[in-house]
Amino acid sequence: MFKKLSTSLVIATSLLVVQVPFADYATAAGAEQAETKKKRKTHLVGPSVGKKVAKAFELYSGDEEKGIKSDLNGAIAVLLDINAKKDFDKAYVNRFIAVMYAQMGDNEDKTIKYLKLAVEPDILSEADHGEALKLLADMQMQTKAYKEALKNYYAWMDFTGKNDAQTYVKIANAYYELKQYKSIIEPADKAIAAFGDKQNQNPYILKVQSYYERKKYPETIDVLENLVKIFPEVKQWWPQLAMFYLLVEDYEKGAYTLELAYKQGHIDKESQVKTLASLYSQLELPYRAATLLEKHISSGLVKLDDKNISTLANAWHAAQHISKAAKYYGQLAKMSNEPKHYRKEGMLLKQDEQFSKSVVALNKALELGIKDKGKIHMSIAECYFYLEKYKKAYIAIQKAMKDPSARKYAKSWKGFIVDTAK
Repeated sequence: MFKKLSTSLVIATSLLVVQVPFADYATAAGAEQAETKKKRKTHLVGPSVGKKVAKAFELYSGDEEKGIKSDLNGAIAVLLDINAKKDFDKAYVNRFIAVMYAQMGDNEDKTIKYLKLAVEPDILSEADHGEALKLLADMQMQTKAYKEALKNYYAWMDFTGKNDAQTYVKIANAYYELKQYKSIIEPADKAIAAFGDKQNQNPYILKVQSYYERKKYPETIDVLENLVKIFPEVKQWWPQLAMFYLLVEDYEKGAYTLELAYKQGHIDKESQVKTLASLYSQLELPYRAATLLEKHISSGLVKLDDKNISTLANAWHAAQHISKAAKYYGQLAKMSNEPKHYRKEGMLLKQDEQFSKSVVALNKALELGIKDKGKIHMSIAECYFYLEKYKKAYIAIQKAMKDPSARKYAKSWKGFIVDTAK
């Protein structure tokens, strides 16, 4: 979140010597605060120090026309060699050194050291002191010194009287890193208010994290609902909102939200598609579940494995599309080589009056060692009967009668087969 300062900011904030008091703060912090700020003394850098600072800036800037490159290390060396006597000169040079180290990168500790020396006497110009406080807080965030960063962000806001949205976001983020989740809400709300029409997702995200960590799921849902309203194009909030609806067992809203996300093209993960299909099934919409799964198994988004094919077969069965259910149970049977799946395929094929195919599947179930053999032989006998293959039907029903659990029903069928065959 905290990027290194740009070159233009370094130049602008390092060499500015304010000759007049800062702008009126009455509108931001009240007339009393503004009057206090107007009384702040104006200081100028001493001639000797000023010359060396100018030399440092010359080294830092370089000269493209003359082919002289920027010498940041040389500039810092010049500044470190300055032996300032006056408090203002010391603070000014320390601030300049800090900004140079910040520009160099990977020197957070040195940057912080010199910024502290710069702000401690509270003698810099209003603009410089304010920028130094803010940079100090940013550097402390980078080094995970969150408590110190909070202190200096608040100090910056008190000093400048500014109601800055991004600073409120940083404050909320510091509280998150400190696991002070309850404290996140106030600065996050202030950030949202300060952003105004130019809304930003970050304070909302921090509020979601605050409520989630404290297991305040209804409040989390309220924030996520605002996120999808304000940022409908951001796909990640839609499935997250749906998941929280499921967390509070509001399955209808969960399904509706995921469906909206799907229609907008915001669903692109296997788990999301499977969740939506599961919700359709739970809400007794098996046809939607089946068509959704079939489409995305075909596209490759959902894996072609036995578990997903089983779910698809069950969905088609629940939707009373018997032929398709039989088809996918047959596919599942070939994938798993489980007799129970061949049995299911055979039974559904019989129900769909595909008797010849049913016999093949049921015989395969017997071959693989299905347990309820009597019932399987009964079903084979029925298939042969409807195919008018009465001898084969008779042989199958004889086998069914050997199973005590199927004997009574098989006996009645035996007589019916014999009578019909005569």
